[in-house]
Amino acid sequence: MIEEGNNTDITHFILLGFSDFPRILGVLFVIFLLIYITTVTWNLCLIVLIRMDSHLHTPMYFFLCNLSFTDICYVTSTVPNMLLNFFQEQQTVTIMGCIVQYFITSTMGLSDSCLLTAMAYDRYAAICKPLLYSSIMSPSICGWMALGAYMAGLSGSLSQLFALLQLHFCGPNVIKHFFCDMPQLLNLSCTNTFFVQIILAILSMTYGIANVIIIMISYVYIIVSVMKITSAKGRYKAFNTCASHLTVVSLFYTSSIFVYLSSSFGASPGFDRIASVLYTVVIPMLNPLIYSLRNREIKDALKKLQKRGHC
Repeated sequence: MIEEGNNTDITHFILLGFSDFPRILGVLFVIFLLIYITTVTWNLCLIVLIRMDSHLHTPMYFFLCNLSFTDICYVTSTVPNMLLNFFQEQQTVTIMGCIVQYFITSTMGLSDSCLLTAMAYDRYAAICKPLLYSSIMSPSICGWMALGAYMAGLSGSLSQLFALLQLHFCGPNVIKHFFCDMPQLLNLSCTNTFFVQIILAILSMTYGIANVIIIMISYVYIIVSVMKITSAKGRYKAFNTCASHLTVVSLFYTSSIFVYLSSSFGASPGFDRIASVLYTVVIPMLNPLIYSLRNREIKDALKKLQKRGHC
């Protein structure tokens, strides 16, 4: 039952999901199921391939392996529950379950952002400091950088979790979305959300703007170093090593800004859900495909694995 009063505590939220599109629910279920299977399969295959092929035991592929892991966790935090809700007449989730889902999603998203920044620094070290690369990006340093990315994502999400736990919900309790996201939770809160919004602004500047600035500075140095290469073939080879990462970064931050703007400027619920699908469902599927299709070393590793399978 939907709680409409402002004086009654609520114990659960109702996720609207895609129930307002009854004619295409079956089609949407099949599409999201195929996307989820593809995402998990490709990312798992990429992790296994990197672990099996010794030629891929380099810092770039170490970070890519971690990126695939966070993408699997990220998409798993939202899509399975969304698929399950297609078969339920009323899609309900407890308040604590909703907050926990957002906490996991936020942790993986922030960790993704930090890992992409670490990968940008790796490309900077490889192209701008080739003679010192092995010492700058030693296995221990790479391990600490990956751990730092996870810890940064966790600390950022914990601060949001503590802020969310201070909110009070007394109705209405309908979330016009397919998962629990911060803007929807703030809109349904009966208490003042100013403190939470301050935390979100700080996190946006710390994780969003700071990471983008570091990535941009890294690529400015990379472009300057590449332009000093006299050989056209050498310049192409250097740029090609960054192409996959640059594509993934562009997709990640473009979709993030798209979702942020749609929420900030009061876009319609339908448009907001489409923007969120792009960010939470489609992008994690595209990341391993981009690295697989644009990376010669991964293609060679796949060919070796196929030959080994035939033998």
